[in-house]
Amino acid sequence: MDVADAVGLLMTPEGRDDPYPTYDALRAHGPLVRVQDGFYVASGHAVIDEMLRDPRMRVTDGEFLGRIAPDLDPGLAVRSIGRSMLQTNAPDHTRMRRLAAGAFTARRVAALRDTVAAQATTLANYLGHLARSEPSVDFVAEFSYPLPVRVICSLLGVPAGDQAWFRERAGALTAVLEPVLAAGELHDADRAVAELESYFTDLVAQRRREPLDDLTTALVQAHDGNGATLAADELLANLVLLLVAGFETTTNLLGNGLVVLLRHPDLAARLREDPALAERYVEELLRFDSPVQLTTRWSREDASYAGVAVPAYSEVLVLLGAGNRDPVRFAKADRFDPAREPNHPLSFGAGAHYCLGAALARLEAQVAFPLLLSRFPTMALAGEPVRRDRLTLRGYASLPLTV
Repeated sequence: MDVADAVGLLMTPEGRDDPYPTYDALRAHGPLVRVQDGFYVASGHAVIDEMLRDPRMRVTDGEFLGRIAPDLDPGLAVRSIGRSMLQTNAPDHTRMRRLAAGAFTARRVAALRDTVAAQATTLANYLGHLARSEPSVDFVAEFSYPLPVRVICSLLGVPAGDQAWFRERAGALTAVLEPVLAAGELHDADRAVAELESYFTDLVAQRRREPLDDLTTALVQAHDGNGATLAADELLANLVLLLVAGFETTTNLLGNGLVVLLRHPDLAARLREDPALAERYVEELLRFDSPVQLTTRWSREDASYAGVAVPAYSEVLVLLGAGNRDPVRFAKADRFDPAREPNHPLSFGAGAHYCLGAALARLEAQVAFPLLLSRFPTMALAGEPVRRDRLTLRGYASLPLTV
């Protein structure tokens, strides 16, 4: 399979459903390959790690979009994400990230363990309750979505009772992170952002009247204070980002990971017997079926990686999921092996844009998997899980279980 055909296959529903054979086909051409002038694909672990840490490689911003498509109106959703720390470069990215980072320090995250455990226990008990009257339960709807959304809502000071409303709009918004959009998805994403920004506008007004000990209040005060460090549009964009990113990735990690465990019952039994292995298991689950499969970078200046020249203003499709299965980096890369040492998955990125909530996502998974395996020792798939038609954010739309 040539490079162009492989990239084209990734843009189809079939290619997205199981991208790993296509990643193998791309890596056969090299860890970094040119698809056409100005467009490259990175699939090797070492070159991806190098690119993500290289300040010459930047996330897409207004300068780049203006150069390649000067008359394009990207829409409200793309503009909102572009104002957030996800799609800004230094120094703006550094400034915005610093404001939110205090909520995600190692100490703060570790202090949330009891809260996460309590929420996970409540949700597991509810799964058991449903199973007494239903032939199967949907793990996504009843556990892998509610757990992280409750945690991030607690951090932001957002009512968790609005979680169903958040889920629908987050699903619409994250479509713009995909390399290919279906008809109507951009319109749905724009509408979702408009509604989310309206929601947070009201919440910001509440926090001005009644400040609380939450991340929303901290960001509002950063906007309102003397020498303000956050503009009004940045405030809303980052609140939307923190909410959506706070549960989307973890929801996918929990769903993807549970399916892998259920398909490896001997290894699941080992984790059930020894919950202290959870950290190692979660790292391997992140590597084996990453909840985030790709990102993009563009070269601000001429660069070279793995002997391949990347001219200035070139775009690179960075396949994190391919790097995680790179046999040069991982022996028997297509095998799920929680004993793998060392294990450094690229699932949360690297460098300046390393995922701010990575430690929190890991914590939630490290708590959830041993709890579920212990609470439901005969848990099994009740049918074939249904994948979301997504490549960037890889996960399940539904995951039926008997518990």
